[in-house]
Amino acid sequence: MNLGLFNIANMYYQRYANQQNKAVNRNNSIDFSSTLSAKKAENMNMAKATGETGTSKIDTYTEYLKSRFGNVMIQDVGKDQRSMDALGANTSGYNNVVIAPNILGKMANDPRKAAYYENKIQMGLDDFPKCQAQLSAMGHEIYSYGVVVHSDGTVYTYVCGDLKPEVRAKIEAKIKAEDEAKAKKKEQYRKLSEEAVEKRRTEIKILGEKQTMKESVKSQIIDSKVSTHVFTSVVTAHDKNFMYI
Repeated sequence: MNLGLFNIANMYYQRYANQQNKAVNRNNSIDFSSTLSAKKAENMNMAKATGETGTSKIDTYTEYLKSRFGNVMIQDVGKDQRSMDALGANTSGYNNVVIAPNILGKMANDPRKAAYYENKIQMGLDDFPKCQAQLSAMGHEIYSYGVVVHSDGTVYTYVCGDLKPEVRAKIEAKIKAEDEAKAKKKEQYRKLSEEAVEKRRTEIKILGEKQTMKESVKSQIIDSKVSTHVFTSVVTAHDKNFMYI
């Protein structure tokens, strides 16, 4: 299971859970009389056919659910994101139904509960084409989809998928191009920085040489003045001597 798959599950779990709850609330006024009658008849037939205990009755009802919905799993799944992600990672296909054991017991022994939850499950599974179309338009494909009946009686749909290969290829190519552009720009900045440092170093060197030359010239001028004074003094002394003689 790759990171993209978990990201999709994270994105759409809450969205479709909320949609499912809204849909259920809108349909709370549905008349279940015909469904309840059918459920009562089914329960009576199961009881007559097996003459069974509570446990075998649940087993028989579970087989009925599997024949109706497909992949039905009896387990208690947490409502936290990690538990839902794990469920998506460990299932495949589009007709997955997970029912908590305590809810299954209520469904097997109460036709009204059975009709209520079966209706919710069917509504969730019926939402798959819409969910698939929406995700496909966004560049994703679905790996696993299903309905979960939690131990507290809440019902959620879950979806697990990933980017389409062609979409992933385009995204990866774009990321690669952006990375290359960033690396190129970074190299350009590095070269400009080095050039700026070298230019500054050269300027400092030239300024230093100019300063040294200026000081040297100044020193030579001072030395020249001293020498001239000394020479003049010598000549004057010589003249004096000459006149004296």
